[in-house]
Amino acid sequence: MSEYVDETEIAIVGMAGSFPGANTLATFWENLCAGVESIDQLSDDDLLARGVAPAALHDPRYVKAAAMLAGFEEFDANFFGMTRREAEITDPQQRLFLEYAWQALEHAGYTPGTFAGQIGVYGGGSTNTYLLFNLMSRPELLQAFDPVQIDINNAGDHLTTRVSYKLNLRGPSHLIQSACSTSLVAVHVACQALLNYECDMALAGGVSVNAQQRLGYTYLDGGIVSPDGHCRAFDAGAQGTIFGSGVGIVVLKRLADALEDGDTIHAVIRGSAINNDGALKVGYTAPSVEGQAEVISEALSFANLDPTSLQYVEAHGTGTALGDPIEIQALSKAFRAK
Repeated sequence: MSEYVDETEIAIVGMAGSFPGANTLATFWENLCAGVESIDQLSDDDLLARGVAPAALHDPRYVKAAAMLAGFEEFDANFFGMTRREAEITDPQQRLFLEYAWQALEHAGYTPGTFAGQIGVYGGGSTNTYLLFNLMSRPELLQAFDPVQIDINNAGDHLTTRVSYKLNLRGPSHLIQSACSTSLVAVHVACQALLNYECDMALAGGVSVNAQQRLGYTYLDGGIVSPDGHCRAFDAGAQGTIFGSGVGIVVLKRLADALEDGDTIHAVIRGSAINNDGALKVGYTAPSVEGQAEVISEALSFANLDPTSLQYVEAHGTGTALGDPIEIQALSKAFRAK
């Protein structure tokens, strides 16, 4: 690493995550290198056992595929000072985010009590399907708890502050919600907090758990989901995406501090940027070339990077006929402007 350290650079000193087909980051990377798809094809017997109507199985639009996260129902309540009953009514997304926040800190070589500075938490989650499809169907369980308890254990507002409470973290604790970009926006906001000295270490990431992940889905013409259960991002045969569950968290520090403290540095964030393309797109869920090109250019400028020096670009990659070409056009426009 160069002896010169830019004061705007942020180090990634720890990380943890769990994804379909990979409950560790090492396995996730191995799967990427080996081209493992990690999408399960579901049998009729499995789907029938899970309550899918026989008529749905004969519907040609019903796709018998799912990207499933193993073990999301498992939780060591005692370790985190929770009763079994409390854990039972808590959104698995909140449980997972708490577990992996601990793992990420552990991976970084820290426990909350061994770090003298302030640790912030930034993250977001998805719609709480556990409340919708599990707890709401069990009135006897709901009646056994105070409604405020149900809310605190299921409302997304408490995702990050629960981590701060359980791990005794005293830095800023903010919920970030921006749909598909939630995790990366959380990282950006965490970087800004570190650069503004609002905290000295930050956890940033996201979680998404579909409590009905063991089911297939219905394909609709013109929709975003894949008609055959495969996602072919940036491929001529791209027809749509498939949604899955997962959790990922990184531990961030100012690079100068990480070097001084002798941390293991896995990567360096040179710059980041966020924006919105307003109404300059064909629809609310559609991206725009202009908006994406502008934010890419801003991030490159902030990082003081020449696009020709980049060797790898990670994109949204929805595998849709609309989204993929727009991403390529935006990248091309931003890179050619430099």
